[in-house]
Amino acid sequence: MKTMSENNIISQIEEIIEQKREAFFKVSDQIWETPEIRYEEEQSFKCSSDFMEEQGFQVERGVANIPTAFTATYGNSGPVIAILGEYDALPGLSQKAGVTEYDPEVPYGPGHGCGHNLLGVGSMSAAVAVKEYLEKNHLEGTIRYYGCPAEESGYAKTYMVKAGLFDDVAASFSWHPHYSNSLFHGPSLAVIHSTFTFHGISSHAAASPELGRSALDAVELMNVGANYMREHMIDEARVHYAITNSGGMSPNVVQREAEVSYFVRAPHADQARALFKRLIKIAEGAALMTETSMDYRIEGVCSNLVQNATLDKLLHKNMKALEYPHFTEEELELSKKYYKTLNEDDIAFAASLVGKDKAKELAARPLIHEVNAYREAPEYVKGSGSTDVGAVSWVTPTAQLMAATWTFGTPFHTWQVVSQGKTSYAKKGMLFAGKAIASTIIDVLQNPEVLEDAAKELRDREAGPENYVSLLPEDQVLPSMLNK
Repeated sequence: MKTMSENNIISQIEEIIEQKREAFFKVSDQIWETPEIRYEEEQSFKCSSDFMEEQGFQVERGVANIPTAFTATYGNSGPVIAILGEYDALPGLSQKAGVTEYDPEVPYGPGHGCGHNLLGVGSMSAAVAVKEYLEKNHLEGTIRYYGCPAEESGYAKTYMVKAGLFDDVAASFSWHPHYSNSLFHGPSLAVIHSTFTFHGISSHAAASPELGRSALDAVELMNVGANYMREHMIDEARVHYAITNSGGMSPNVVQREAEVSYFVRAPHADQARALFKRLIKIAEGAALMTETSMDYRIEGVCSNLVQNATLDKLLHKNMKALEYPHFTEEELELSKKYYKTLNEDDIAFAASLVGKDKAKELAARPLIHEVNAYREAPEYVKGSGSTDVGAVSWVTPTAQLMAATWTFGTPFHTWQVVSQGKTSYAKKGMLFAGKAIASTIIDVLQNPEVLEDAAKELRDREAGPENYVSLLPEDQVLPSMLNK
């Protein structure tokens, strides 16, 4: 049974986080100001790991043989509870803060278009709050913050799981910035991200074209074949690509080398694996047709999410019990300006999630403070995106929430997300997430039967460490090391 009332837990957690709010804001802003893409997050890694060390955590850097990954642990008894954080940015999304029109700070530079500056620090605030709560109340438990790089296309958590970093974890928690306050427990897609490289023979395209063998021709033929494959794969699967090396700028040279990067997604890992095998055959056919050679490498993989309703319900209860963020008139006016930058499709999609009446209300007041009602994650709904939290959710019970940090309707991976990343209302949402996670972890630590029920549910869903099969090849090289 609980040793503290629910209200007392929440009030203590809120007080701890609010007392350190300016320190959390400073770290979030610092990460926003130094956006770094997958496996290159050196400044964000140092900022985050140094901060956690200053807060009294035992920090281990370079875990899982990833230079920009770390763990920060407090405690050495009781269940180990993991909190997941991220700090990588996206390429090509540079944008000035607080500006309601597209205006990049660095043309084609990176930017925090998925709000990971908020995600990482919100999770850190939860870890710090749990640590101080345990100290103050003389309670047992071990809290471990995971500094996770490369969620965007690198899927570092998959490598961290493979390295055994979650073997002793009883439960994991995470969150993601959004424009609503709700659970993040819907289906996601397993993904295999790969790059195919074709090698040909260069020649003068006019004087001796018969001597050349075009690697770019092979790339184009592969893409044609992949597009024809779409008719013969399950509806829920996704295949998309980008030509990352076209072989040069001159049409008068037969391209000796060319590359194309592919994402293969499907609801389950075995479906993604089967589809990827077919894609390899298409690449081999393209090489055969053009008399070139082909090789490929895996850039990253992740599994689909496994829901855990036991933890979800507890997390949702604490979200509802917290005091919701309150927004000033200045914040609301700024949010209206961002709302006006959205196109009709963005607005229509957001409205489809909340209903016409609610959407009309939010058009006039586009910052959300209330928490959505609890709903079980329906198994039949199609997943759309992918996250490397999926790998974690297979090996330990995992729950996530979404917290409102952006104007209603703001789509992921856009300049509007980057621009709102330092706003005061984004930071309010960030701390709301931290408070919800921390309160839930205290509940879990004081009610061990919850962890038992969560572990049983994971087994009942035919997941768990014994059923997890990583999509990573056994000899997989860390992507950051491939070109070194």
